[in-house]
Order: sequence, then structure tokens, then C-alpha cells
Amino acid sequence: MTGFEDRPENRYGPGSGAAPAVSAAEVRALLTVAVDVAQAAAAHVRTRRPQVFGGPGGGHPGRGAAGDGGAVRAKSTPTDPVTVVDTESEDLVRSMLARLRPDDAVLGEEAGGAAALPGAVRWVVDPIDGTVNFLYGIPAYAVSLAAQIDGRSVAGAVVDVAGRRLYTATAGGGAHVTDDDGTVTPLRVTGVSDPAVALVATGFGYERSRRVRQGRVIAELLPQVRDIRRIGAGALDLCMVAAGQVDAHFEHGLSPWDWAAGALIAGEAGAVVHVPGPDSTSGEGAVTLAAAPGVAAALRRILEQAGGLDPIPAD
Repeated sequence: MTGFEDRPENRYGPGSGAAPAVSAAEVRALLTVAVDVAQAAAAHVRTRRPQVFGGPGGGHPGRGAAGDGGAVRAKSTPTDPVTVVDTESEDLVRSMLARLRPDDAVLGEEAGGAAALPGAVRWVVDPIDGTVNFLYGIPAYAVSLAAQIDGRSVAGAVVDVAGRRLYTATAGGGAHVTDDDGTVTPLRVTGVSDPAVALVATGFGYERSRRVRQGRVIAELLPQVRDIRRIGAGALDLCMVAAGQVDAHFEHGLSPWDWAAGALIAGEAGAVVHVPGPDSTSGEGAVTLAAAPGVAAALRRILEQAGGLDPIPAD
């Protein structure tokens, strides 16, 4: 499934399709697991970073295979890294889920996974969203974990590891952020209604050909909005839409683990959200779009005119 799939089952937020039939008690139980597991993985990531890369916020931007003791390797391209902490984090998540929810399926960025049976739970995990930021010591990376049923997220948690914030949502239950001091705040998108003053977040792929096309889209979009932000972590971008820190986010080539929790959080905060299919791949290059409702239709038109709703596949 590629492209801009404007179907109810691929939407979150106002006008989205109905969530899978599951009791409120079960959703609450799934959220409890998501929070406990994501927080444990985030604590591990937080502890391991200075151990692996050194320094208080640390690390050396130029570190690669020759200078990190084998802690970093390339994935899709030389600029697409995975660290030993990514794999450790996912192993921790899988181990905890195997103990807490032994009958559930798991899909993870590093170890993959299979589709769940109809009506069954599948956990979708990004052990470190924003690995490049993590590698360089830029404090914008997260652990993302969502419980999906029939391809729809029903409970999700995103932990901002460096910021020590926990973003959560359940289908129909709203979205919240919990600060490090325990303060819980409901999340709500902005009321912006003019795309000319909309702050739009985005991200870029690792392949040169995809970046060329993404650059053309940005060149068309930039004169028509307030400005562009590139944070470097799709899950956090979606949470920033939910928190009203940006007015919209769009990106080509996100995988399900990038958006599974964040899309639910943004949608429950009132954003209009369109995501690829639950078994889409990054290589297909489909677009994920989340926007405050006051500018969602206008931004969609602008992106459509710029070719930004078309898939941008990897070579």
C-alpha cells in the first residue's frame, strides 16, 4: 500500500474510522503495559548513552565504525546508523512483552516481526526514534511503543528520553503528557487557521534520490507557511503536533514503528492524521501527515500541488 491512502482505516483524529472493538478495561491495561515497557527502555537508553559514547551529553559527531568500538553500524545507507543501544533497547522491550503479554505479536525496527491474527494485539516498537540525534548527543530522541489491533493503534506511549517527558494516548480516551515531576497535562493541537502562519515539521530520507524530491517539495511549501522545522525524530514530531509546539508534520517513508504511537497521540489531541497502511515499508515512501484541523485541508492542497502527497520511494 503506497501513496496518500485517504481511507477511514488510515486516519486518526476528527473524522477518522472507528477503532477496533475492544473494551475500555483492555485498552487501559494495554496502556499500562506500554508505559511501563517504554519507560524501562528509555531508562536503559538514558543510562547507556554516556557509557557507550562518553561525555555528559556527549559523544563525538564524527564517530563511526573505526572510533566507537563497533557500537555503530550502517543500515540502508552509510548515513543511516543503528547503534548497539538500539538493539539492546528493542531486546529489552521484547523480553518484557514476552513476560507481560506472551500471546501478542511484536513488530520492531531492528528485529522485524509478523502480522498479528485478526483481532489480536500487535506491539509496534521503535527502540530509539532519532538514532542520529542519539549518536550526536542532540537531545531529541525517543522510545515509541504502541498496541495495535487490526492495524489500528489503540494505546500508545512515546518517551522523550532526554526531556524525560511521557506522551500517552488511548483510542477515544484523549492524549496527555506527563512531565518528569509527575504533572499530567491534556494535549491539544493549536487553533491556527491560516497556513501562512503554520509552523510545519518534516523529515528527510537517507537516499539521495528521495532527498532530491523532498527538497523540491520543501521549496514549494516554504514560501506558503510560517517556517519549517526538522527535529529528526518522527514520533516526537507527531507529539509536538499534539502539544501545539508545531502546527503540522509531514514526512515520506516513515515506517509503522515511527508513527504507530505518535499518530494516535496526535489524533487524540485533535489533529487530522493520515498514515500509510499498517504493513507499509519505508521504501515505499508513502507520506504521513498530521495537522491542526484549522489548516489541515489547506496544507493538504498545498502539498498536493507540490507533489508532496505522492509516494517518494527509495531506489
